[in-house]
Amino acid sequence: MKQQQEVVPAIDRIAVMGGGAWGTALAVTAIRAGRQVTLWAREPEVVEAIRTSQTNPVFLPGIELPPGIMATTDLGDAVREADAVLLVVPSQHVREACQALKPHLSPRLPIVICAKGIEQDTGLLLQSVLADELPDHPVAVLSGPTFAHEVAAGEPTAVTIASDDVPTAGESSLAARMAVALGTQTFRPYVADDVTGVEVGGAVKNVLALASGMASGLSFGANTRAAIITRGLDEIKRLSEALGGRRDTVTGLSGIGDLTLTCSSEQSRNMRYGMGLAMGRSAADIFDGRPVVVEGVENAVSVTDLARRLGVEMPICEAVRAVVIDGMPIQEAVATLLGRPFKAEPRSIDLLLPGPSDTTTLIMEDRS
Repeated sequence: MKQQQEVVPAIDRIAVMGGGAWGTALAVTAIRAGRQVTLWAREPEVVEAIRTSQTNPVFLPGIELPPGIMATTDLGDAVREADAVLLVVPSQHVREACQALKPHLSPRLPIVICAKGIEQDTGLLLQSVLADELPDHPVAVLSGPTFAHEVAAGEPTAVTIASDDVPTAGESSLAARMAVALGTQTFRPYVADDVTGVEVGGAVKNVLALASGMASGLSFGANTRAAIITRGLDEIKRLSEALGGRRDTVTGLSGIGDLTLTCSSEQSRNMRYGMGLAMGRSAADIFDGRPVVVEGVENAVSVTDLARRLGVEMPICEAVRAVVIDGMPIQEAVATLLGRPFKAEPRSIDLLLPGPSDTTTLIMEDRS
């Protein structure tokens, strides 16, 4: 007798935890995909604006939201009937958010991490934070090259959704089900199983975007940005592999896609902040006094702490940390980077090349 396959329920009712720009944009996306959406925000003024004027002027000004988004400050109400929760809070608050969610969650309710970062106190990826706090809940990660304003405006966007069960569950995996739940003509999710690689790309690119912004603020041109992106991608690859991720993930949307976007546009808060620092401006001046989270600053610490512990070389991220945390002048950080010994690119054979001070330096081993 043929064994019947277990029927996996569709994801129709989505709770969004976080009323910032990205949380609001994802709520808009879910509504466009035909889902029932409840958005939780801690700010009463955000909830009131969504309810009364279908806008979020605090975090997503200039965008008229589609009807149907239910907004609340009551976390229990937000998740009570949900089929999945999108966790859209700053990376350093994910553990706190999980602890707040825990009493309200139904058994095995899927959680989708939509934040990008590494927990500073522990050095854990966010999937591991959820494993600590919500061990019985399936987890996926949504990442990729996205600006909230463009997503909310309906501009074509592609993202990656990753979950560990893709190889065994296929179309019934959490990532595949979330792709169906959120996918539209203008929001295209691609399914992956390398959760670690996807997470590392999202965390490190914010730090590298600070470097790109600093370079722009110093009036360096496209050559410098290309170097930061290319060598930064190698830093992502090294850290990801050290944590068990796959090197091919860095060539996808959550790697080179997200890194290129964030390092190339002033829409990126991290890039804008780096530019402002290089110009001697304060954070309040850079963002016109608006409440903005610059994930790259705290992740400059968490990323480099983790890399040091694993013995992974990440010179660009280390330079960013030296500037934003230790107070090193930006020009000094640039000089330190440019004074490093000449090296071969990955996949190159061992070579002997003169260093910048006319010394002879042995190139690192082939990493292929």
